[in-house]
Amino acid sequence: MARTLPANPSVSLDYGTQPDSGWGNDGTYTAAENSTITITDAQDGDTVSGETSGVNVVIDADTSITGKGWYIGNSDKPATVTVNGTLKLANAEQIADGSKVIVGDGGTLILGGYATTTAGLIEFSGSPDTPAGGGGTIEIAAGTTPSIIGYITNITENDTIIIDGMTADDYTYVNGIYTLTSKGTAISGTSSFQLPAANEGTTFSVTTKDGKTYLNAVDVVCFLAGSMIRTVDGEVAVEDIQIGDEVVTFDWKTGAENVRPVVWAGTARATVHAGLQDDKAGYPVRILKDAVADGVPYQDLLVTSEHCLFFDGKFVPVRMLVNGSSIFYDKSITAYDYYHIETAEHSVVAANGLLTESYLDTGNRRSFRQEGKVASIGGRAKTWEADAGAELCVDRAFVEPLFRKLEARKSSITEGLQNADVVALTNDANLHLVTETGAVIRPVRRDGQRYNFMLPANVASVRIVSRASRPADVIGPFVDDRRQMGVAVGSVTFVTAARQENIVAHLAEAKPEGWHADMSQADVAWTTGNAVLPLSGLTEGNMGLLSLNILSAGPYVEEAQKEDAQVLSA
Repeated sequence: MARTLPANPSVSLDYGTQPDSGWGNDGTYTAAENSTITITDAQDGDTVSGETSGVNVVIDADTSITGKGWYIGNSDKPATVTVNGTLKLANAEQIADGSKVIVGDGGTLILGGYATTTAGLIEFSGSPDTPAGGGGTIEIAAGTTPSIIGYITNITENDTIIIDGMTADDYTYVNGIYTLTSKGTAISGTSSFQLPAANEGTTFSVTTKDGKTYLNAVDVVCFLAGSMIRTVDGEVAVEDIQIGDEVVTFDWKTGAENVRPVVWAGTARATVHAGLQDDKAGYPVRILKDAVADGVPYQDLLVTSEHCLFFDGKFVPVRMLVNGSSIFYDKSITAYDYYHIETAEHSVVAANGLLTESYLDTGNRRSFRQEGKVASIGGRAKTWEADAGAELCVDRAFVEPLFRKLEARKSSITEGLQNADVVALTNDANLHLVTETGAVIRPVRRDGQRYNFMLPANVASVRIVSRASRPADVIGPFVDDRRQMGVAVGSVTFVTAARQENIVAHLAEAKPEGWHADMSQADVAWTTGNAVLPLSGLTEGNMGLLSLNILSAGPYVEEAQKEDAQVLSA
């Protein structure tokens, strides 16, 4: 039964018997709809209660709030709660469809028994389309199954998910399903989850502390053992370098060589997850001897896929230069230790004679362990924009000519050259709809770009399902776009015998699950290959024709498509 809302929604800050003077004499702040309330001075143990429909709430840093019967929005008046401090939601809390809780950088959301089966109600501030956030934490209370992770969206590097009461040290990834493991064995009970399509393939580091499992979203940037770093004492294996050792760095602006001390050295263990794409699975990249120039590198170099090489004043992730022949994912290695070294300033260093980067702490230092001398490294996480020794460049205009140049050197390689895989492509989108019950609906007619589907009555929503591929796979790794792109949907109409209705949910700023948020295109939205389209009661008591204008589709990597079990014919 719908709750009756006051004309002016309000949020009440409850201090027990003494209301906060900043919230009025009765402890309640009343705001006009679509306004924002910022809570800046609550103390640990204070609670927020009451209506939040139509009012956006910001929980400031260093502020801890425990929800108590908190209704966040309703179907008519959505609300957004942004957590930069701490918010705890228990079973009593409800988040309405269309509303959401956003965990900001440094913010913590504790799900103290709260569970959801709707994606998009809880999200991190960073977006996989435009990852500007990262660094938030969501903690799942003991007794709440990890499957809730599958409804958390916008996971980006340095975001952390904590699972109380579970001790895992790794996970398997099979057909999109993550299963947490301990010593190679799946943890008994419910230990699996599947991420929304936009986050599919996210790589986590897994650690256990005090009976809790920590999943940290990471992009590992490191050397493998045997990488020879140029130091003042000659070439030294990266695993043997210690704090205080002096490495030779290259000042690319002046052409001079300098000496800088190592201020931190770390190591960690990686296990390959073969079900993911090669660049996400954790396979190391092997750069063959002479792959860049004669004698560069002077012996094979193994690094992780996000590690950067230095060319013409810019750092380029090695994954963007993989050609499958002279630079390739070494799939013979499925587990390995990796290492990194940090200088006081991010530097250009030489490994096996190839210019590359020292460690830049963008917030993932906690995924390493430190051996030997102990150094305390504090302060803020660094950024490429403010702290890098050179520009991080992923622009196709710069990277593709470099890729082509290195690819053309294959004839100069005498040992270890691989045969690059040939990727078969198709433009067939295999476009269809799937109802909430799992029934599959195929097009009854196609008129150019317009696909028409006959819908039965009383279908609340459908999923627009198609093939999906990443531009980096179908165009080339020199394209820094690893989003799963399904189809580009323009206008959508639903026609019955009595009327025609336009559907625009996919064009709204707050999109349903499965749509890319930032494509900078008017009147069109791209799916991830599996996108929800709400029908807003249009089919209640009415069958009709749903028409999709598909403005772009494909090409796709051709692979076996799973057959749908139940197909509706027109």
